[in-house]
Amino acid sequence: MTTPRPIEIIGGGLAGLALGLGLRTHGVPVTLFEAGTYPRHRVCGEFITGLDAATRRELQLDSHLADARPARHVTWHDHHGTLLRQALPEPALCLSRHTLDARLAAAFVAAGGHLLTGQRVSLDAQPGRVLACGRRRQVQSCWVGLKQHYQGLTLADDLELHLGRGAYVGLTRVEADVVNVCGLFPRPTEATDPARVLLQQLTQVGLGTLATRLAAATAVPDSACAVAGLAYHAAASAPSPTLGDHHGLIPPFTGHGMTIALQSAATALPHLVAWSQGEADSWHTTKTSIARALHHRFRRRLTWGRRLHPWLLSPRRRTILRGLHRLRLLPLRPLYHLLH
Repeated sequence: MTTPRPIEIIGGGLAGLALGLGLRTHGVPVTLFEAGTYPRHRVCGEFITGLDAATRRELQLDSHLADARPARHVTWHDHHGTLLRQALPEPALCLSRHTLDARLAAAFVAAGGHLLTGQRVSLDAQPGRVLACGRRRQVQSCWVGLKQHYQGLTLADDLELHLGRGAYVGLTRVEADVVNVCGLFPRPTEATDPARVLLQQLTQVGLGTLATRLAAATAVPDSACAVAGLAYHAAASAPSPTLGDHHGLIPPFTGHGMTIALQSAATALPHLVAWSQGEADSWHTTKTSIARALHHRFRRRLTWGRRLHPWLLSPRRRTILRGLHRLRLLPLRPLYHLLH
């Protein structure tokens, strides 16, 4: 019997942890390198839309998502008021990354995976190495993502999306009656504390009413975080298989980033198992097959997300969308399926 070849995963977010779990169910030796520790907060909308049953089954996710809060409607707002209320074709699953990542990490270790936290390693291409280490940092990016948890905050709907001038913010209720507030903003000219800059940025982009609501609520200590270097253009090819945000960063208004991370792991899984078990011709063939499968699965979603992104950031374009919606000419359900 052939000894399975080991797999190295660089990055312990959703894509890396889910892939590690999937590989361990097939008896593949896995070492996962994560620069941070668990549990910790991450900049993320913290709701999962369009996650298919096959991915949940292949990665054994059901037990980890069983207590996720369902969200069935999303209300869109701008400085004029409510734009529209949208019924989701299927409930979104709301769960914080602080909780979900920790659960997956513990399950990976319990399944026999080798998890090394606090480890930054080279991204050099090697046989058996997979990159799941988040977005590819762009130094010239004009965007920053900001996130903070709040208690004592009432929502108008299951999910709220607030559109400002060149920015937008999502509100999601997760576990323990906590509300996750996460937004995409123009990058500040000076570095500052994420907890303070969130309220400042909301006011600057015309979302002062939302800033007032948040100021009256209670910020959860140590939950504020920020991420810069965000870019939403097509990523260049990489010498190693890439998963999740490292493969392609979808604009956050879609609420689909967590799903793509998990689905990318499920897409790569059979190819990596075949290579580990000696069934694939070569590592080059394996990584080419993974890249082709990911491109086929996510190209449409990533492309349409990038096309629609500017329409949400521009007040003038949003006026057109508002008019189309009033005339019942805005095809919400087809647009949803283009992005999910």
